[in-house]
Amino acid sequence: MDVAVLAGVSTMTVSRVLNSPDLVRAETRARVLAAVRELDYRPNQAARQLVTGRSGVLGVVSIDTTLYGPATTLYCIEQAARHAGYNVSIASLSSLSRRSMEEGVQRLRTQAVDGVIIVAPHESAADGLRHLPPEMPVVAVDAGDDIPVPVVKVDQATGAARVTRHLLSLGHRSVWHVAGPADWLDANDRIAGWRGVLQAAGREAPDVLRGDWSSRSGYQLGRRLAGDPEVSAVFVANDQMALGVLRALREAGRRVPEDVSVAGFDDIPESAYFWPPLTTVRQDFREVGRYAFHMLLDRMAGTEPERRRLVEPELVVRESTGAAPTPTT
Repeated sequence: MDVAVLAGVSTMTVSRVLNSPDLVRAETRARVLAAVRELDYRPNQAARQLVTGRSGVLGVVSIDTTLYGPATTLYCIEQAARHAGYNVSIASLSSLSRRSMEEGVQRLRTQAVDGVIIVAPHESAADGLRHLPPEMPVVAVDAGDDIPVPVVKVDQATGAARVTRHLLSLGHRSVWHVAGPADWLDANDRIAGWRGVLQAAGREAPDVLRGDWSSRSGYQLGRRLAGDPEVSAVFVANDQMALGVLRALREAGRRVPEDVSVAGFDDIPESAYFWPPLTTVRQDFREVGRYAFHMLLDRMAGTEPERRRLVEPELVVRESTGAAPTPTT
């Protein structure tokens, strides 16, 4: 009421500005917001919950990690929610087992969240996703295909296929692959995309080398690859491991891309400044966050969203990939 008096409008107009600002003329909206700032007004969330039956808080369950992909996904979900006026409560878990996921969801339920988004990139998350409270609106991100909740994810297999085709198009006879851990769904989807392209081209897929997403593991595996003269192209499952591979090749005297082409995945901000700048696959985490948020809104409204949404990745070609070296005679 105080805001309405100061702005010279009705209390209903103040409510519209705070809840549905696009429905109010710009001049009126600016006047109301100026009054809000002058009075230092803050909506009473408890009162709002009593009236609407909603807390205005969304929960996010995620593995506790600093890895670029999951951390950026979490940030983009939070930004999409806050932009729409929701607060976000995060339950960070050390693992995504059924028990830990149930505990994380229960912790959020005690905060009366309106719905939950679960970032579930591990194989172990599938069992937990099958045993969630049926009355709780839930959407999963980066989860498998055989779960009973809507899923949004980047099309990892397509991204891997595109970078593998790019390397073959440069004349390389085959493409070696440094993969992520076996219990990560994204890692296995990237293997499937890489292997599928090689098989379709009639090329034998080399043995997969498993890393742990770190630059150190990429370096250790890169040393093995550097010692094999047959290796002329390497697709690495994330940019951090690719950084380690680049160092190992340099130390061994294998030039990139003249002797060996290297490509990564993720397009972390630093990848354009590697030496040489890294060819990689860009994931649109902002779109993932936006889709996850709107799919959850549909579930909260009682509308069933599409069961599976794939976000297209983008191949970013830089100087770390080039034509296959000419065979020596």
